Amino acid sequence: MKVIINGDDHQLDGPMTLSGLVEHLGMKADRVAVELNLEIVPRNRWVETQLADGDQLEIVHFVGGGSPRVTRVGG
Repeated sequence: MKVIINGDDHQLDGPMTLSGLVEHLGMKADRVAVELNLEIVPRNRWVETQLADGDQLEIVHFVGGGSPRVTRVGG
């Protein structure tokens, strides 16, 4: 089955749910937002959302970290 993720073609083996795809891609579910065919899918529906050939997904992975910006006052 072929799906498009963030503009790139991906070949998947057999049927897969949205939850399975996120796991397959090695992403942490609590740090990801998914749009399927121009509709944001709530995380609680990922397990029941079956992907189909030709589906288009946009996946945004939130990344934390870095160091806070330090602002010097008076100097």
